[in-house]
Amino acid sequence: MKTFSVSLFLISFLFLFFSCNVKDPGNKDSQSGNDNVNIPDTGYTGIKQYMSGKYLVSEVTFKNGVMEGLKKTFYQSGKLRQTSWYENGLREDSSKWFYQEGQLFRSTPYKRDTMDGIQIQYYRNGRIKAKLNYKKGLRTPYLEEYKKTGKLVKDYPELIVTTKDNYQVNGNYRISLSLSDKSTKVKYYRGDFTEGVFDTTRCSSIKSINGTGTLNLKKSGNPKADNVGVIAVILTNYGNHKLVYKKVELPYSDLN
Repeated sequence: MKTFSVSLFLISFLFLFFSCNVKDPGNKDSQSGNDNVNIPDTGYTGIKQYMSGKYLVSEVTFKNGVMEGLKKTFYQSGKLRQTSWYENGLREDSSKWFYQEGQLFRSTPYKRDTMDGIQIQYYRNGRIKAKLNYKKGLRTPYLEEYKKTGKLVKDYPELIVTTKDNYQVNGNYRISLSLSDKSTKVKYYRGDFTEGVFDTTRCSSIKSINGTGTLNLKKSGNPKADNVGVIAVILTNYGNHKLVYKKVELPYSDLN
């Protein structure tokens, strides 16, 4: 009887010992505490709606907290205003704007969140209003505008260049710029197109008053280019900017 009691005691002790040292695979707290498992928050995936008061402003598609897919914005009437396609948080493909009545107003191509390609504008009747080109976010000189009848617009003003030579008197040479229709809706720049685009960081603004720009060059005594490039940025009757370039030949080789 004593031997049986001792054996029973040993069996109970060993069972209790092993039970306390075996991990419970179903116990999450025990598992994370012993294995140090961390699951990162990857962000929201799905479509979020954004409101302004009672009005729906936009619907944005997310993947792991980053915009991925279609984004829509809306007028207060609830009608679709704009659509854009996102890939990894950047606009790609074409963004489209719509009139409140639903017709397509404008389509702009994007590459890595930067305008790149031919933008097309439309009238409410569906006909093309204008085509203009962007290259890596900057405008090129290409522009086509159309009347509501579909006829191509050609009657743009010309860039007029006049000069006043006082080089022999005081070393000054003045270049005046204006438009043939006397329009004041214009800005002038000194410089050239860079790789086919208009880059304001590589051009300098020319002071203008009432549509007339004045570029004053002075004798420097050092060799300089024998010409100067000027660009007129004209606001058209259709709301776009027409870029007109002209190279002005200089009679002296040291004007700056």
